Amino acid sequence: MGIGDGSVSWWVRTERLHRLHHGVYAVGHPVVTPEGRWLAAVLACGQGAVLSHRSAAALWGIGVADRGRVDVTVPRTRKGPAGIAVHRARRLAADETTTLRTIAATTLPRTLADLADVLPERRLARVIHEAEAVHSLAPRALEEAARRVHGRRGNGRLGRAIADPDRTRSELERRFRRMCADHGLPPPAVNATVARMEVDFLWPDARVVAETDGWTFHRTRTAFELDRERDQALARAGYRVLRFTHRQVAARPAEVVATLRAALG
Repeated sequence: MGIGDGSVSWWVRTERLHRLHHGVYAVGHPVVTPEGRWLAAVLACGQGAVLSHRSAAALWGIGVADRGRVDVTVPRTRKGPAGIAVHRARRLAADETTTLRTIAATTLPRTLADLADVLPERRLARVIHEAEAVHSLAPRALEEAARRVHGRRGNGRLGRAIADPDRTRSELERRFRRMCADHGLPPPAVNATVARMEVDFLWPDARVVAETDGWTFHRTRTAFELDRERDQALARAGYRVLRFTHRQVAARPAEVVATLRAALG
């Protein structure tokens, strides 16, 4: 662009540019969004680098909390800058990468395959279910991703997670999911992330959240207060929250289904 090193140095000193990584700057102010951090990390790692693992999952909007360091996958011989979690890929085909909101990233199936290396099996299974529900991910795409990463340490974990027909955390959640299926309700995303919070069940198109409250984990004053704070935060984000108790789901499923059906329209 015709900008010399002297100009760059001057702009840094006068705070027109703020260094994020070597050769990568924020313009005007040092505060960037999470997407800005991800993009900066990918750019800093050079040609062929893509956002991956937990960071790519966060970009895809599935329930994996982004951590302090950004995950970037680079060609096998490439070294990455300090402060970035660099993963070296033996093989990353062109159809395993994409551009999502201007950021080069692994595709959703490849992201899930990468997560198999770093997530516990039950957590991985829930994330896969969420990806299937939110992005209508076909099982065939997951099976192909598993085939391509055959031999990696997470391959067996990925295969078992794909085969897991029930990826919920508790008997109450399993009962709720079966109830939805038995009554013909649209399948919800399970343990999805909304407004930086994990919720039990989510219908993203209807912007409806369902929380199943067992007595064991919701009987204290602290839990009572936290539940209300969560509901208010979700309401500010534009989601309607419905709470159902174990007794309602077990003994009065028809009422629960009627309430859900009305909320989902």
